[in-house]
Amino acid sequence: MHKIEIACFNLESALVAVKAGADRIELCDDYFSGGVTPREEIIIQALEKISIPLFIMIRPRGGNFVYSESEFRLMKSQIILCKEKKIDGIVFGVLDKKNYVDKAKCKELIDLAKPMSATFHRAFDETEDSFQSLEDVIECGFARILTSGKQPVAIDGAAVISEFIKKSGDRIIIMPGGGVRGENISELLKTKATEFHSSAINKTTSDIDEDEIRKMKRMLSK
Repeated sequence: MHKIEIACFNLESALVAVKAGADRIELCDDYFSGGVTPREEIIIQALEKISIPLFIMIRPRGGNFVYSESEFRLMKSQIILCKEKKIDGIVFGVLDKKNYVDKAKCKELIDLAKPMSATFHRAFDETEDSFQSLEDVIECGFARILTSGKQPVAIDGAAVISEFIKKSGDRIIIMPGGGVRGENISELLKTKATEFHSSAINKTTSDIDEDEIRKMKRMLSK
């Protein structure tokens, strides 16, 4: 069964996404930075109002994915909060100064997060060696990778996404994200992906588009 995860940058958008049939919510803050960790009160409100799986972005700031020790400590405290609140999953990625997966830090966060599911986010697309990074992420214990196939949008990276899926087999879920829309999701199905990620933003109003989510769901159900 195919699933669609919707990235939401406020609680109102998350509620719209649930109504439209999203299978999972990735809750973040600050759309223009690509997403950072939402405030604790927003996380608690989301838990009270959302019945489908809820994943929380663990990212202390925008910019690169090489974090200072104080930022890393903040990430750990954010994960502990999510674990205490029984959040379903978290979304994060840590790179080293050479843009390889920082396995030591990622493993530490994965161990801290258990039993929550963990997604390695699009920091993956900034790594130097994609196929080595694929193995590193699997070794760390992530459940899935969010990727646009090293391109700004997933449809342009579809061939690479297909290769990631072939290489990973059943060891990890490869989830296309980045410009995923109703108009291209059927093409992305050809990669053999089973989960897809979209912010489903209305290009005119910048609000979440309920019709866009419904369209993607229809395409996935064909």
